[in-house]
Amino acid sequence: MKILGIDTTTRFMCIGVYDNGKSYEYIIETGHKLSTLLALHLKRILDSLGWKAQDLDYLACGLGPGSFTGIRVGVSAIKGLAWALKKPVVGVPTLDLLAENALEIEEDIAVAVDAKRSLIYCAMYQKKAGRIKRSSPYMLRSPDEFCRNVRPGSVIIGDACGIYRAQMIKGILGAQLIEKDSWYPKPENLIALVLEQIKNKKISNVFKIKPIYLYPKECQIKK
Repeated sequence: MKILGIDTTTRFMCIGVYDNGKSYEYIIETGHKLSTLLALHLKRILDSLGWKAQDLDYLACGLGPGSFTGIRVGVSAIKGLAWALKKPVVGVPTLDLLAENALEIEEDIAVAVDAKRSLIYCAMYQKKAGRIKRSSPYMLRSPDEFCRNVRPGSVIIGDACGIYRAQMIKGILGAQLIEKDSWYPKPENLIALVLEQIKNKKISNVFKIKPIYLYPKECQIKK
């Protein structure tokens, strides 16, 4: 089984490749060049493995929430490939992907991603039977609202920690903020979640897969 997975919802382009038990990882900070770099690097990766696009069995992408442009670029790229190749698609919510960075932690987990405009994309998670399970909806909250929603002693992960660090430490009793190295998606976790969804037959297609936008409709692009 061959899988190509990408997440482009943050400042880093995260690419994971799976080949019958072997995983390959690629991460690069793209800045404002995501749209030009993505296709180039996907081709380089497939060429380096000696694969053709038709060899892929599944395509996967991060669904957000996150950068509006990043979400659109990544989801559109995977949908375009899936349409052309007639392959199934697996969508992975980015907050779930980030929560996997805290897999070895036993405490409650709060994922907090900078949503700009003094807001935070967030969700709460708990570890059960060795797996991380989401215990709240995906939310868009002000820093104050976020702090009120987080349980005392929780571990907080995501780039919002860098912006609202002082407020989180003051507003959340016993808060533990994860270091910067774990603020962004990791290809190994992307592939792990994709494999889990395939095993559980949670597979979509080019017509059904949808990005996760949490801003109100009036703040989004209208047709």
